[in-house]
Amino acid sequence: MPEILAKQRRRGRVPSRRLVHAIAAGMVLAVSAGCSGSTPAPATAARPTTSSNPAELTALHRLPPVTGLLFTPQPRATEAQQKVAIACMAERGYRYAPVPPPRTSGADERPQPFGLESTSPRRATPTAPSEAPPKPGSPESTDAYARALFGDEAKRVKAMGARLSVSRPGNGCLAEAETRLLGDGRMRWLQVRILLFEAQEQARKDVEKDSAFRTATTRWRECMDRAKVKAEDPVRVQMSLRSDADRRSSPVAAADLRCKTETGYLATAYHRLAAVQQRWLDAHPDVGRDFEKLSARQDKAAGEVLTTS
Repeated sequence: MPEILAKQRRRGRVPSRRLVHAIAAGMVLAVSAGCSGSTPAPATAARPTTSSNPAELTALHRLPPVTGLLFTPQPRATEAQQKVAIACMAERGYRYAPVPPPRTSGADERPQPFGLESTSPRRATPTAPSEAPPKPGSPESTDAYARALFGDEAKRVKAMGARLSVSRPGNGCLAEAETRLLGDGRMRWLQVRILLFEAQEQARKDVEKDSAFRTATTRWRECMDRAKVKAEDPVRVQMSLRSDADRRSSPVAAADLRCKTETGYLATAYHRLAAVQQRWLDAHPDVGRDFEKLSARQDKAAGEVLTTS
């Protein structure tokens, strides 16, 4: 949601767009497999994966359990929140017309943290559509409309993770809609999502210390050496490619993808990332438990809202 204001408690830095998007989408996400108590990811590397095989890549994207929690959408909850907000604004004399939630799987939204996975650019995703700005002079452009929808700036509430904090409307129709679905668990839901985002970011750093992952990177680098390409790791290769045309035609990109396939790099990388994320969930059982509980509450409330005329 565009009204989200996120900031980092430490050093006063604004967090990345990934956090803003993940948290915004997260007010209406459903639980997926991978909460604490599920079977940990296997410690051994899987068989080599063809980087251009969409089905295999999709299966790999779904392995990391924390990422699964963050990026499994629940359009019904979005629709229910919007219905409540529309009715709330109508009671205050305003017309609110949010963008309808897309009916997508959310797979394209999941991060791809290990560099290139195919020669094709990632498809644009419609999970966070932007609304047209209000016309000057229209009711939607007034401060009164903004207060009705977003509430009073002085009454915003804040949820905190380990390092980051995100603020939300404390009153107004958006706050009313979120409260209708989550009740007194609204701020805990937001806090859980911040913690999951932080865990996802930290897991990507921690997997660099994993011996199986490091071995996979070494095999990939040796393959790149044989291809006469000097490269430290796949992420740096991706950063060196400045356009979609480079992805399609660069010999460096071709070597990267070929070496990933030959060494099974992506399979190992995603399995090891999944194992690191699962360890975090196991060490924080309250996060998985509360996520599941609040997801169920939200889904039940959404059903009630959508079946009420």
